Amino acid sequence: MDFYGRKNLWKFLLLVFAVAIGALTLFYTEGFLQELRQEEVKKVNQWANAMTSIQRADEQTDITLATQIIQYNTTIPVILTDVNDRVITTNNLKPARLNRHEWLQSRILQLREEGQFIELGAGNNKINVYYESSTLLTKLRYYPLILLVVISLFIIIAYLAFSAARKAEQDQVWNGLAKETAHQIGTPLSSLMGWLELLKMQNVDASITLEMAKDIKRLETITDRFSKIGSQPSLTETDILMITRQAVDYLKNRSSKKIEITCQLPREPIFLELNVPLFEWVIENLIKNAIDAISGPGSIHIELSEKDAKWVEIDVSDTGKGISAQALKTVFRPGYSTKKRGWGLGLSLAKRIIEDYHKGRIFVAQSLPNEGTTFRILLPKLEE
Repeated sequence: MDFYGRKNLWKFLLLVFAVAIGALTLFYTEGFLQELRQEEVKKVNQWANAMTSIQRADEQTDITLATQIIQYNTTIPVILTDVNDRVITTNNLKPARLNRHEWLQSRILQLREEGQFIELGAGNNKINVYYESSTLLTKLRYYPLILLVVISLFIIIAYLAFSAARKAEQDQVWNGLAKETAHQIGTPLSSLMGWLELLKMQNVDASITLEMAKDIKRLETITDRFSKIGSQPSLTETDILMITRQAVDYLKNRSSKKIEITCQLPREPIFLELNVPLFEWVIENLIKNAIDAISGPGSIHIELSEKDAKWVEIDVSDTGKGISAQALKTVFRPGYSTKKRGWGLGLSLAKRIIEDYHKGRIFVAQSLPNEGTTFRILLPKLEE
């Protein structure tokens, strides 16, 4: 839980950092745009004054500078009107819009509401100069947003790629560790089988050798599970009732007598596509977790039923301490554990076995503090 708490804290801090960078970028860009906008207003003023000078000039007036100022404005769209907002002239508007009187009047009204106009002169000689932002200023206004989107996409793609590479590397390490563990178990297991045969030859109590044989068989199954981690397991058509009953009976005989383990199964066999060693491991893991969750006397109930025409439902319920609402979000993640010992891989592997290998679902159906928890497995039925 602490690991995931720290991980979520780092994610939150990174998000805050990204938002801060975005806010600073927008703030700086907005200041820069304001300066450009003021420069454009100055240019509009110069253009308007130049136009007024030309209109009022006589033959002796030098209009060279005014003409140059007018010719210099090649980027800012401008509409010059009289006191009654009748269009006198325009500059840098798209040709298609010049012949649309209604559009011009609507645009003049909109620019007046936005305050993007300059009044020159007085009385009947007054003229209005309406102006729009230049193409460059418009592009710069959207540039920081586009930049932030591109950076965000890059960060997301990089994060996903890094996570995928890290997960693949972790899987490779776990797979190698599992296979090496299976190899190491093989040697003492062979010796145990030899010692068991020796005990049988010396007429030791048959009940003792029978239980030892079961445990050795269980070790062989565990070795087989570890050796197959990392490879796609084969599924065979198997009676799930028989496999569930075997797993429950094995743990029932090796658990505390203070904990009552009951099993409710249908009478008729139900055949599903299963990998027997892996499915047995899932049931055993859920029961062991339930045993650990019970402090003192308690009960564990395993119930199997046909949910509908598509799914078989297996519930493993206990009367333990329950799971907190916060822990429900991370209960199936690697590393989750309420015990001091163990690596917290049980439920994570169970989820992988059920969902990735058997195309089913596993989840917490119900959990109440100090009352107990129910884990639910859904497995697909055979297609008829």
